[in-house]
Amino acid sequence: MNLRRPNISANKTDLADLLAQHLSAMRLPRGVREYVALEGRKFRCDLAWPLLKICCEVDGGDRSFGRHARAVGMAADCEKANLLTLAGWRVFRFSGTMVKNGQAIAFLERVFRCLEERTTA
Repeated sequence: MNLRRPNISANKTDLADLLAQHLSAMRLPRGVREYVALEGRKFRCDLAWPLLKICCEVDGGDRSFGRHARAVGMAADCEKANLLTLAGWRVFRFSGTMVKNGQAIAFLERVFRCLEERTTA
């Protein structure tokens, strides 16, 4: 795998789109944007790999008092993650800062490497 970190600006794009660009640059599985994982629920996964039952959530506004940092938003995020987990999904959450500084893509690279190792073992 290519371990060189992508150099993509976060200024002109949504954070989940930026993470999708990082996945593409690292030649990792791209995932589906805005995926509805649970029928009958309005929420969507920022990025999902339905066959693997992996959901990736990007929580923006970690440096401002955004939706994900307020009580109502946090409660909704918890409910979403818990319902997805009950349905057998693995939910990975990243802050906007983690996307911008490369921690999110580094972690997802580990996730896909582990999955690859399990399938080849």
